[in-house]
Order: sequence, then structure tokens, then C-alpha cells
Amino acid sequence: MTMQSQIKPGMPVKCADGMDHGQVDGVDGEYIKLSGGDSAQPHWLPISAVDHVDQHVHLNLGHEQVHQQWLSEDPHPEHRQ
Repeated sequence: MTMQSQIKPGMPVKCADGMDHGQVDGVDGEYIKLSGGDSAQPHWLPISAVDHVDQHVHLNLGHEQVHQQWLSEDPHPEHRQ
């Protein structure tokens, strides 16, 4: 089973610093879409940012790095309206 196939909607996402960064909305190609949470703004992170998966998705990025690397727009132009 690949790491990508272990990532399921609703799983909490934690950075390397142990802080929460929302929940998985889904896997979209080479990206994880995170639900917007309080801000209602979804974000996308590359699968390469995932360190490991257990009951959480653990990132290999610290808190500040997550905010620098996540995308606020769908990385797939064909999905934008």
C-alpha cells in the first residue's frame, strides 16, 4: 500500500512541530487538499510534504514551512472555474 493510498478524507494533518493544519479533504493527483477549517479557504500541499501516515497525516515541514509552501488555489487549472 502506498503512502498516498493511506491518506483518507477527514484525517487530521500535523506539521513536524506537532501543530494541527486542518483535515484532509482528499487527494488530488500529487497534492493533498486540506479543508478550509475556520477560514473556509482550502489549501493544497504536495504529497512530497508527507513524512508518514498513521491515524494522522504527518508532514516533514515545520509550521512556518507549511504556510510558505501550501497553495491557496487549486494547482490544477482545469478544475478552476
